[in-house]
Amino acid sequence: MDEQSKPSPQAAQAKARIEAVKRGFEQRRNINQKLENIGYKIGVYSGKGGVGKTSVAVNLACYLAKQGHSVGILDVDIDCPNVTKAMGMTERATIEDGTVTPGEQYGVKVVSMSYFQKSEDEAIIWRGPMIHNAINQFLQMTEWGQLDYLIVDLPPGTSDGPLTVMQTITLDGFVVVTTPHFLSALDAKRSINMIRKLNVNVLGIVENFVGDIFGKGAGETLAKELQLSFLGGIELRSEYRMVDIPPVLRVDEIEKEYEAIVAAINTVIASKN
Repeated sequence: MDEQSKPSPQAAQAKARIEAVKRGFEQRRNINQKLENIGYKIGVYSGKGGVGKTSVAVNLACYLAKQGHSVGILDVDIDCPNVTKAMGMTERATIEDGTVTPGEQYGVKVVSMSYFQKSEDEAIIWRGPMIHNAINQFLQMTEWGQLDYLIVDLPPGTSDGPLTVMQTITLDGFVVVTTPHFLSALDAKRSINMIRKLNVNVLGIVENFVGDIFGKGAGETLAKELQLSFLGGIELRSEYRMVDIPPVLRVDEIEKEYEAIVAAINTVIASKN
């Protein structure tokens, strides 16, 4: 090929970008087909760690299962996967011939990076592209079967992990978790702004750790400011110290809190359909 017939660097870059868009579109289509037997796909998300996001995801899923729904949790917090610990999992997910079969506990199917760690205290030190690939492999390889709800426990913050999920899965919306502290509410606002920039639904805000110690009201105030639904508050209780079984399954007051949250979520979903 002579010099004149070679493509310019700009043309080569443009072609590479087009091919990347095509691959991304094809991948998203394949994943959505893989998840087409799932009724509702709900992300549980927070602007920062330590606000009880995973606790909300686990108790939400267990409450739904207790009500007779078929439910799964996809734990895509790749760096710090805690769903299996919070669920007290005794059954592991398995992988065979390129297919992941979820573990199951309390009627909830679970897939998490923790199943594929050598030990639970292993540090997963991965850059963005590796996290992106791991999330996509979970989405493409997992056989969920027929589900009423898939709860997706996202990593906190606004970096590669949550961005991959938002750009890859067509979710019905996000439940954003905050605490009564003003810094937590500020970070929740940042995460909501990220969701909105990507044109994804925000179902509403849950305020965790409500009570005499941390106070209350930041979640409801933020919801009013951003014109979102306040889905409910979850009181800080001593029962959360016990990890043998998610407390929503054994404490009536906690069950009532999640009953109200689920009713609020369903109202918002119905209004958007």
